[in-house]
Amino acid sequence: MSQLRIAVLNAAHQDENTTRNFRRELDASLAEFDATDGTVPDDFDYDGAVVTGSRASVYWDDEWMAPVKEWVGEAIDRGVPFLGVCWGHQLLADVLGGTVADMGVYEVGYSEIEQVADAESRLFDGIDETFTAFTSHSDEVAELPPGADPLAENEYSNHGFRADRVFGVQFHPEYDMKTARELVHRKELSDERLESILGEITDANYQRSCEAKLVFDNFLEFVREMKADGVAVERDGQHETARAGRSD
Repeated sequence: MSQLRIAVLNAAHQDENTTRNFRRELDASLAEFDATDGTVPDDFDYDGAVVTGSRASVYWDDEWMAPVKEWVGEAIDRGVPFLGVCWGHQLLADVLGGTVADMGVYEVGYSEIEQVADAESRLFDGIDETFTAFTSHSDEVAELPPGADPLAENEYSNHGFRADRVFGVQFHPEYDMKTARELVHRKELSDERLESILGEITDANYQRSCEAKLVFDNFLEFVREMKADGVAVERDGQHETARAGRSD
């Protein structure tokens, strides 16, 4: 079976950790684009797309965001499946008509997250109803896009949603311990909070968080099923006719 072709819109301001993490976690043929200089794919000839985290806020008026939002919106309209992580989660919600806002607090470190009751979705197949994941965000998807279903949450915010072929997760399933430590050191935290969070970055907590990495495998399996079932995707004016639609 040929590898899936996945476009990765990297909004992490050339953070090498992000490139390493997503290349490790996504078992596919990846085409990476530096979104922070406005670079997006020239076409839509991809089986799926992933949008990474970022130091920016979706509601900032940064020039580079306009072409990213435009490409993402058109790709969604053409039927390209998407997975957004952290900032990517927020961007997808924004493009689809949701609301992203400042929480007024900063969630960082290993957090417990709960799947929303009765929100069955293949993105969380094999993941416990309550699971651990690394988080780092002060913005949230305050209102989901019209028609979107919540998938996961905690006391801070929504941590997952689905809107047709679009999935978003607020937490960082891709993080390794090196990434977590370097991120925490970059943040303006009190000495006490810095020490506390660094103390949480242990082998044991990381191993607990690895369960959340299944979202990558589950997303790719969803993309494979969309491709195998011939679900309609428009590519540069050409329309591939759907044989059968599938949802879970």
